[in-house]
Amino acid sequence: MAEKKKENKKADNKETTKQEVAESKVSPRLFDKYKSEIAPNLMKQFSYKSVMEVPKLQKIVVNMGLGAAVQDSKVLDEAVKDLETITGQKASIRAAKKSISNFKLREGMKIGATVTLRRERMYEFLDRLVTIAMPRIRDFRGVSDKSFDGRGNYTLGVKEQIIFPEINIDKVTRVLGMDITFVTTSKSDNEAYELLRSFGFPFKKKEINNA
Repeated sequence: MAEKKKENKKADNKETTKQEVAESKVSPRLFDKYKSEIAPNLMKQFSYKSVMEVPKLQKIVVNMGLGAAVQDSKVLDEAVKDLETITGQKASIRAAKKSISNFKLREGMKIGATVTLRRERMYEFLDRLVTIAMPRIRDFRGVSDKSFDGRGNYTLGVKEQIIFPEINIDKVTRVLGMDITFVTTSKSDNEAYELLRSFGFPFKKKEINNA
């Protein structure tokens, strides 16, 4: 009897663990918003014939280029640590592809760090960026709509990593900037603009040309 009770208790514990895992895996807020609001609205706005035509966010690439790392390797170590803290994902180190004597740069020298976010982490990062980090930028008046690449992708330059609440300002020894690229499946910059705007991207108001 005692053995059966132990077996039943183990089975109950396994079921409880499975339930806890299932409950903890909640889909990101912006992903739910995309499915329920953004995608249907874009389908109407651009008169798509199929749901497959609706543009979506494919990935977010966060990159830190570190020229100062050529002179001081500690700069790269700090950047990698901050980048991983901000994104919650391990960073990849970028090396110089060729030597440039004027900059004392040798081929293979470590000069940057990058992280590519997809799926849940991508949406969670975007949510934190637009709702928490951007409003912390000094004298913030919105972001420019001029940084699209003509293929539906957008790059945002951030001057200070300390706008992210995950970074402890008291422990920062060097202010570091980064480029954040939003890669979409959009066929045009206009579609990508509407997609990002729907996610809450704070673009500056477009100037109206009365001419």
